[in-house]
Amino acid sequence: MKRYVLMRVLKAILTIWFVYTLVFFLARLTGDPVEWMTAAGGASEEAKQQLRHNLGLDLPLSTQYIRSLAGLFTGDSGNSYYYARPVSELFAERIGYTLSLGGIVFLVTIFIGVPLGVFAAVKHNRPADRLTMAVAIVGNTMPNFVLGILLIFFFSLKLRMFPSGNIGEPLWRYYVLPVIALAVVPTASAARLTRSSLLDVVRQDYLDSARAKGVREWKVIFKHGLRNALIPVITILGAQLSTLIGGSVVVETVFAWPGIGTLIVNSAQQRDFPVVVFGVLVIASSVTIVNLLVDLSYGLLDPRIRDSY
Repeated sequence: MKRYVLMRVLKAILTIWFVYTLVFFLARLTGDPVEWMTAAGGASEEAKQQLRHNLGLDLPLSTQYIRSLAGLFTGDSGNSYYYARPVSELFAERIGYTLSLGGIVFLVTIFIGVPLGVFAAVKHNRPADRLTMAVAIVGNTMPNFVLGILLIFFFSLKLRMFPSGNIGEPLWRYYVLPVIALAVVPTASAARLTRSSLLDVVRQDYLDSARAKGVREWKVIFKHGLRNALIPVITILGAQLSTLIGGSVVVETVFAWPGIGTLIVNSAQQRDFPVVVFGVLVIASSVTIVNLLVDLSYGLLDPRIRDSY
């Protein structure tokens, strides 16, 4: 078990480091932030050079990289070029909105998607099953940013039931549309995979034995069947959780949500390298850590996976 955990942790650390390095150097290829910052003011070349010096952009690229990487280990994520504030402070102010949105979406996925999948499996080949899967297929193919725009059009502009974006009071009204836009795809995916996984095990011999002993059908399904169908379900739930933060970047932009997604998009447009690089690091770390936890859960649920190490 220790070797299994160690290999997974090492793989996660290398993945985060690779993504950070790649984004650091690719961001520098997008252009000079000083030119963007001084485009409207007609600054002199001397003033531009002084600004580059103040921001550390006149240093060799390798030196900038080493300083940036070393700063992460000392808790210094750098200062924003545009906001002139520590990057960590900017993210601390906004991360709560992103996490709360993602957390609600994840709960919706678990408590709606998985029961829908179980319901469809129990009603296999019946009208209820076909209707549930038809809705799930439509939901699974709908891009969240397209759905977000449609929700704003109908429920904000036409019906005026919910605000079109940002945040305010009462708080719950501002969460409704972004949560729906983000939750449809993972909920549909969870329902489809739960159904297919449960159907693979629901007619196994050991479940027939449980039925022959007089165990009630709901107990056979939930206690014996669902547990053995959990590995692929956990995989999709982990994948959906890991993409919530990354996927919320687009949805946050559509709804002008004050989370880290909107901050990253705006900073990319402004060539605010420290914010962009740190933002991608946060997303990459979140995705990697979630995938690590999913991998470790495999070893707990299936001893054969753990013992192979």
